[in-house]
Formats: sequence, structure tokens, C-alpha cells
Amino acid sequence: MTSPTPESYDAIILGAGGAGLMAAATAGQRGRRVLVIDHADEPGKKILISGGGRCNFTNVGAGPAHYLSANPHFAKSALGRYRPADFIEMVDRHSIAWHEKTLGQLFCDGSARQIVAMLLYECRQGDVTIRCSHDVRDVTHADGRFTVVHGDRVASAPALVIATGGPSIPKLGATRFSYEIARHFGLKLVDPRPALVPLTLGADEALFRELSGVAHDVVAKIGKTAFREAALFTHRGLSGPAILQISSFWRHGEDVGIDFLPDQPDGWFRDAKRSRPRAGARSVLGALLPDRLAEALAERLALAGEMANLSDKALQAAERRLADWRFRPNGTEGFAKAEVTVGGIATTELSSQTMEARKLPGLYAIGEAVDVTGWLGGYNFQWAWASGWAAGRAL
Repeated sequence: MTSPTPESYDAIILGAGGAGLMAAATAGQRGRRVLVIDHADEPGKKILISGGGRCNFTNVGAGPAHYLSANPHFAKSALGRYRPADFIEMVDRHSIAWHEKTLGQLFCDGSARQIVAMLLYECRQGDVTIRCSHDVRDVTHADGRFTVVHGDRVASAPALVIATGGPSIPKLGATRFSYEIARHFGLKLVDPRPALVPLTLGADEALFRELSGVAHDVVAKIGKTAFREAALFTHRGLSGPAILQISSFWRHGEDVGIDFLPDQPDGWFRDAKRSRPRAGARSVLGALLPDRLAEALAERLALAGEMANLSDKALQAAERRLADWRFRPNGTEGFAKAEVTVGGIATTELSSQTMEARKLPGLYAIGEAVDVTGWLGGYNFQWAWASGWAAGRAL
């Protein structure tokens, strides 16, 4: 049985997520004939679940400092040329109502489906062909063209864009396919690991795992990196925005420091002894922390009885520990619960201006497939839009 004659395109984009759709729309509206292929049954699946279904589509303050990469300078070009204001202009042009939450995070007033619909409309304006529910069976390169066998069809083009993301959230169909293609074409990888992911605690921290459901505003830190947001205790360990943020920087064997009372001045515990000598240490902590958390911390600190009976030295030591409580996670909840992936296709392999592979002209990699990972709060979508736009302008 003979293979079907390849359909000819100017560019084939693997992945119909945020980065892939952005690249497709940008290239299509420049007159390029573009094909997008995805194995999922509909485009933009990760967009649809983001932000609790309202899509945290960018962050007004997004800049290179908000991204992790083996090369922290790599993201500067794309982020500098396609800014949050550029994406906001598109959102406004489509009359999608949005609002700003804390720390510059922008969300749709309505549904994340509006963002997907907007990107699909922009693709239609460029006559982009999108094929979902098509598994890619083979990708080859010869005579300056890439040939992609997908389902029962074959397509070829002088340009191929890897936009299939990383392995985070496999229930949405996420795989390591982008890494397989990269390796196939000789591109190096930075070892991928889960990011923006809950941390797990061992049996020695069972006291804190028993606080499941308790949340409190803290500062979470590793080295000089610190985030102030809510931390949430879970039956497996630690979660919440502060923990998700710091998890991207955490490595096995490292401690995570937590400041449980970041607003309290030096000496506050000793001052409390003088102002409330008959109060119990547990009740003093309870005025500043959720009850169950105050009780657990008081137990660990061995703070029993009235404040008047506790020495200043003991209170000073407790104060120091509460400002830098050390947890040593025994792991994370893995790619299944990770919002994104740290690592991926090495930036040393790519042009920061076009996202094109240096050693194989016509091959591009964008979005989460690349070793550029944003903080929690709309930063990863901004990288998807910026890297997709940069590749789309180069196709």
C-alpha cells in the first residue's frame, strides 16, 4: 500500500496549546500556509483549566527576572518584543472582559474558553489548518523539508515548530514528546523536573500533615529567593501559592525556610510577655496564627504555661525559629500535580530572537518545551505568547 502524497505547507506546528496557536496565528496572518497538529481532542486544553477556568492569561509586570532558565538572559529578546500590553490589546480587541488580581495577575471575567476562542479566531484570520485527535506517528527531515505522518495523513514543510509543552499535568495529555523530537534532531536537553508543585513531608513531620486544610500568609524561602503568599498544609505536605513558587527552586535534600509571622518586629514575643504576662504562649500565638497551626507550633517549640514563666532567652529562640522554620521536604507531588516543568530543550540550542535551532535551520521550539519557566501568576502564558510570536514572525 503506497503512502499518501504529502500535503505541502510553509510550516507545521506540533501542539495546539497557547504557544502553538500564537505562532500559527502570527505566521498565518503573514501569509504563511500553516498546519497545526495535536493529539488532544480540542485545542488549548491547558488554557481551559488555568486560573480556575478563568485563565490567568498574563501578568502586567512580566519580565526576564520572573523566569528560571540555565541561561537567564535567553528570554529577554522575546519578552521584550512581545509584552503583556500587546496581548492585552488583543484581548481588548476581542471585547473580552478581564480584571487584575493580586500581584499583577490578569484573569478573564468570564471563561478561559474566551481566550481559546480568540486564538482560534486569529488562526482563522490567517487560514491556519488545525487538526486535533491526530497522533504524530513519524517525523523526518530530508532535502530541507520536514515530513510529519499524523493519523492517516502526511504533511511536509520547510519549517517545523515544537510546541507540545512538557510532561506536567499528564491527565490533559501532556507527554515528553517534545523532548523525543528534540533528541531525534540532536538538540540537548536540560533535565526536566516538576515546577509550581506541592511539596511532600515525611513521617517526622506528621504533626504538620495533620493540619490539612490550614492556610496562612507566610514568606517561603530558599537561599536568597523568597516569596510572600499563602501556604497551605495538606495531608501530604505543603502547598499554596508561596510553596508552589518556591518549589521551582527546590532541589532534593534542601531545606525550605518559612517565616510564619513576617509582619512581626524583632522582640515581639518578649514584648508580649511584658504586656500579657498571664496569657499562655499558645493563646499569644493563636492571636496571630490559625488556631490549629498555633497549637502545633507551640507544641513543637515546647511553649507551655504562662508567658511570665518563660525566659526571655526561650522566647527569643522561639521567635527566631518562627521567622525561619525549617522544613526538609522528601519530594514533590510530581508531574501529575505540577503546573509547569523546569528544564526542557536547552536554550543554547536556539536563537533567542527567532526560537530557531542553531544546528538545524527550519526547526523551532517554543513555550514550555523550552528551558524557560515562569513564576506562578500568568508568567508562563506570557512566555507562551512571546515565544510563539517570535517564532511566528520568523517563519
